[in-house]
Amino acid sequence: MMDSAGSNLNMNTKQRLLRFLLYLVYLFQQLLHLLQMFLFKFNCFRRRMNNTLITLPQAFSLSSPLPQWPQVTGQDFASGIVNLGEIEVRKVTTFEFVWNSNMGKSVAFYKPVGIPDGFHILGHYCQPSDKPLWGFVLVVREVETGSSERSNRDKFPALKNPLDYMLVWCSNAGRRELTIGSAYFWMPQPPEGYCALGYLVTNRPDKPNLDEMICVRADLTSRCQPYRLLLDATSVNPEFPFQVWSLRPCERGMLGKGVSVGTFFCTSCWNKGEELPIVCLKNLNPMLPAMPRLHQIHALIQHYGPTVFFHPEEVYLPSSVDWFFNNGALLYRKGVCTGEAIDAAGSNLPGGGTNDGEFWIDLPSDDRREFVKYGDLNSAKLYVHVKPALGGTFTDIAMWVFCPFNGPSTLKIGMTSRAFSRVGEHVCDWEHFTLRICNFSGELWSIYYSQHSGGIWVDAYELEYINGNKAIVYASKNGHASYPHPGTYIQGSSKLGVGIRNDAARSNLYVDSSVQYEIVAAEYLGDAVTEPQWLQFMRQWGPKIVYDSKTEVDKMINTLPGRLRNPFGYLIRKLPVELYGQEGPTGPKEKNNWIGDERW
Repeated sequence: MMDSAGSNLNMNTKQRLLRFLLYLVYLFQQLLHLLQMFLFKFNCFRRRMNNTLITLPQAFSLSSPLPQWPQVTGQDFASGIVNLGEIEVRKVTTFEFVWNSNMGKSVAFYKPVGIPDGFHILGHYCQPSDKPLWGFVLVVREVETGSSERSNRDKFPALKNPLDYMLVWCSNAGRRELTIGSAYFWMPQPPEGYCALGYLVTNRPDKPNLDEMICVRADLTSRCQPYRLLLDATSVNPEFPFQVWSLRPCERGMLGKGVSVGTFFCTSCWNKGEELPIVCLKNLNPMLPAMPRLHQIHALIQHYGPTVFFHPEEVYLPSSVDWFFNNGALLYRKGVCTGEAIDAAGSNLPGGGTNDGEFWIDLPSDDRREFVKYGDLNSAKLYVHVKPALGGTFTDIAMWVFCPFNGPSTLKIGMTSRAFSRVGEHVCDWEHFTLRICNFSGELWSIYYSQHSGGIWVDAYELEYINGNKAIVYASKNGHASYPHPGTYIQGSSKLGVGIRNDAARSNLYVDSSVQYEIVAAEYLGDAVTEPQWLQFMRQWGPKIVYDSKTEVDKMINTLPGRLRNPFGYLIRKLPVELYGQEGPTGPKEKNNWIGDERW
């Protein structure tokens, strides 16, 4: 009986083991099927080129769908088209891969596809291979007009095909034979009185057809300049140097008419400072029909308005301007010892003129002085300036934050940090960031983060978001410079770890600009926006300060080991000038980026 029971037990064990093995085989088959599906989808974004497997980026889109923007009769905002006068343009973001370069930086070249009927290609597109596909090129067509104007344009139409193409460079330069699968960069040769706006890239040695792209009459174009170096193949093949640059218009800012086409500039023999052989477009339509109207601006801010987070240890918080005035801010005049109280609207502030040193604003002179330094987060708001960008094809929404006081700096030397007692302090602080909106679609394209005397543009795919498509802005401790991500940023030499610390982190101290805002200026809208009186104050929002920083810095250097004192002393002398003192800050309208472009 025992033998029979033992035999049955062994049989049951074998059966369970067999079932388990069959189950493992089933799991393996399912995993293999999933892997095959993954590879199939993954290979949708890969191409074989010269026996090298290349991964292509996926297109980026915002996390939340765009709302239905309010429409205005006769206006083109978010309509997909922009009228530039004699021509109109559309933005194309659908591309067909042409070639990928792994010489130095990996960059990919694309041909725009899905061109609307009647529109023409101006050039191809290039971007780094390791970034999401987030770019565009413009396509163009001539605007239909009345017969009286048409007769003159028949002689000199706005658009003409090139006469020929010139080979600028090929990826197998120096070899005996031109082969299929290599990259060939073609520069169109425009007719007299016309200009080229981009290049074509092919993987065949045959010249492109003349009708594959269009040239534009010279008076409808504007000069452009290299912006960012995308590819430098010089070190790979010094005998046949080659560079690829992104482009930007030379005429930028609120009054600039230059329109970015989205194409690139490539060269094998260009010297810095020389005029480029290609150009960008110019907006000659004074009506700027693609710019948003006032209620559309409100919709954009409510949808995209970032949340500004202040550092958890921040004590010098923002306030509204009228809170600052109501709590004792004073207007001083040169040669007069006592200050004059400023009314809530700032109506007694002198408007216009220049920053001539005749007037300045200061904190209260009574016991409210220390209280006002700390601001009032509940009253704080973002002051909004809306202006055309890139010839009215984009809208810049500049958001200004006001703080009654800028706190002292912290010096980082290697692994140690030393907080100054007063160095870096100044009365009043105006900081800003700028949302760049695409007028073709109403998409958030990028945000400019202003940081002291400079700043950076950050594309939408690199932003940190909260609550849908609202990005995050981190204001640094004490200095209130803006950053896209939390961390410690060094103003000085980040490589050597010596400079002024800018610490940014999330906290429960924040301002939601999608709710807490006030539109203070939009010049292109005429009388639709009334500018407050305080915005016209062009003098200093704070007295001039000279710090006794040399004493503090010398004390810090003397605490270092002897062998480090000289090199660190040299680096500290290279730190920002505001370490040693500065003029009182001026208001938003006195900044050069009020009319001009951001510093990028």
